[in-house]
Amino acid sequence: MNDKLVDFYGRDFLVTPDVLIPRPETEMIVDAVLNLVGKPYLPGVKPGEAKLPQNLSILDVGTGSGCIAITLKLELPEAHVSASDFSEKALAVARKNAARLGAKVDFIRSDLMNDVSHDFDVVVANLPYVDEKWDWIDKEALAKEPEEALYADDGGLALIKRLISQVAGHSIKCLILESDPSQHDLVKEYAEREKFSLVETRGFIQVYSNNYAG
Repeated sequence: MNDKLVDFYGRDFLVTPDVLIPRPETEMIVDAVLNLVGKPYLPGVKPGEAKLPQNLSILDVGTGSGCIAITLKLELPEAHVSASDFSEKALAVARKNAARLGAKVDFIRSDLMNDVSHDFDVVVANLPYVDEKWDWIDKEALAKEPEEALYADDGGLALIKRLISQVAGHSIKCLILESDPSQHDLVKEYAEREKFSLVETRGFIQVYSNNYAG
């Protein structure tokens, strides 16, 4: 079975061969959201000025194990958190994790945002962004994880670009994306074409504001 528990943001999440193993760099997505609502994300770290209320609505696209969505709900109990994934097997794992950890998250089967019917304040996503042509990746070490959760076409950016285009023009205020730092300039260039503005970069994470949202 190869099922195991993996730490993410100080909590144990069930991980199976049907989902990506959570990485420490992805925790910065949670940090970025907490910073947006003026909540400290580390002891002794001064929070940023609150730009959004803590009862905001959040969508986690491509949720996998559910680690991001569930963590955000537990860190921000007043928030309304939804999570989407195209894989029914991944959603089954995410639902188990939500039940185990006592997080009320709405799960939606959707190809990115195709079947998401309403807008959110914040959209977060750790989508597949690995380019199979990268010579520094260890494919053998990644072999136990689903390829569809790791690799993407167009230099690893195909799904990220699709999501940016889907979000553009909606009332979503903020988009938070994970990608490899080597891709950040290309992501920024594409996002700016869709009228997004880069707010900050932290590690693998980029935070964008939606200029259409006002």
